[in-house]
Parts: sequence; structure tokens; C-alpha cells
Amino acid sequence: MPSQKALVRRPSPRLAEGLVTHVERAEVDVDLAVEQWEAYTEALRTHGWETVEVDPAEDCPDSVFVEDAVVVFRNVALIARPGAESRRAETAGVEEAVARLGCSVNWIWDPGTLDGGDILKVGDTIYVGRGGRTNAAGVQQLRAVFEPLGARVVAVPVSKVLHLKSAVTALPDGTVIGHEPLVDSPSLFPRFLPVPEESGAHVVLLGGGKLLMSAGAPKTAELLADLGHEPVLVDISEFEKLEGCVTCLSVRLRELYV
Repeated sequence: MPSQKALVRRPSPRLAEGLVTHVERAEVDVDLAVEQWEAYTEALRTHGWETVEVDPAEDCPDSVFVEDAVVVFRNVALIARPGAESRRAETAGVEEAVARLGCSVNWIWDPGTLDGGDILKVGDTIYVGRGGRTNAAGVQQLRAVFEPLGARVVAVPVSKVLHLKSAVTALPDGTVIGHEPLVDSPSLFPRFLPVPEESGAHVVLLGGGKLLMSAGAPKTAELLADLGHEPVLVDISEFEKLEGCVTCLSVRLRELYV
């Protein structure tokens, strides 16, 4: 049966120092961020996900964005090599966590860089965003690890946002959704649905038609509900100030051997 485990990582007390690239820096309320993180993890558990906490990385401001540290396909984990050097210390704790869960572990090596936020999996297709934090060598290494397992790796340009999943995610039927002004090449996706809000482009598939998404995208939630999905809204305003979204705050492990 499919596993329903989600890796999460408590926010660092230095969260407010996190990197910003495509947005202006705004003041982050760390106490509120911790409350929002707790509500986010509770939403996962309420909908059947077992949360697995990675050891905190208190000296790494961006470490709450645990998705960037690893890519998992089937039961194989590829430890990322973040494009921002200041984030590379985040990967050790995540590597330990996935190894404990029984994943076989691979690594991105220098000169490759790859952030997990640049990876969108739709069935056996792995879209990888190339442009911001992920370079060509990182894409080549990703292909070398996952293509032998049956994945089809498709590189897509990303220039308007931090990561591919800052621009697009996918609905349960594989339709890719995104806020069109921020998507470099919508035509690269077989089915693309534009959504009216930037934060509406990000959904986590909880199962049973339920979509975890930001409370900051009410129009998109209405649109997706009208299409028969069930939005589950969480307030992640403090993480959005750091270019974070609902996908960045967990790594969903659906294909572990259980």
C-alpha cells in the first residue's frame, strides 16, 4: 500500500534572516511562523499523513523549507546540493531522516546544484526547473539517478520565480496549475490551467481530492472547488514573505516500501 509519511522541520529561530530573491524583504514574525507551521503539520496529520520531524537546524534560517534538501522518487532519495551555498548545511539532517525511513540514498555532487523546490513530479514524469538554484550539471545528475528507475525527466526554464514549484504544481489528474505571468513556458505542460492568484499555484495533494493550499488564494480555492476538488486552507503568510509555499514545508513520501 502507498505510504503516507511527510518529512517536516521546525522553523529555525533565525527564520527572519532567510534568503529572498524575487520579492522585497518584509519583516517576519517568527512566533507567528511557528504557530503557522504547527497548524500546517496538524493539517497534514488530520488528513492521514504521519509527520516525521527532521532534526532542527537552528543555525540555518531557511531549514524549515525541507523540500529543497531532497528529491524522492519511489524509494530512492537524491540529496540536493542547494544553489545557495548558505543552505548546504541543511542537507545532513534530511539525509539521516530518509536513510532511517529505508530510502536508498544518492547525492548531487559538485559542480551540480539542485534544489528540491525545482522538482515537480507528475506520475513518472519529473519536471525540473533550470535557471535559478538548479544548474545544468544538477539536471544531468538527476537524470542519471532517476531515468534508470523509469522516470522521464523534462527540464523546463525558470526565470521569473525562485523555484519551478514557486510557479507551478499539479492537480491529482496531472493538470499543471500556475499563475500565468510567472510561468516561463506553459505550453511545455500537456495540460495547463491558469489560476488567478500567485499563491494559488501551489497545492499539496492530500488524497481523496483534498488539496492543501494557502489561505491567501481564495479565488483559486473557489475555482478548484468548482472543479470538484476540496481545498484545505492554511495560513502561511510568514513563510510566503520568504518565497515559501505549502509544498516547500514538507516532503511527501508516497512510495516507501511499507
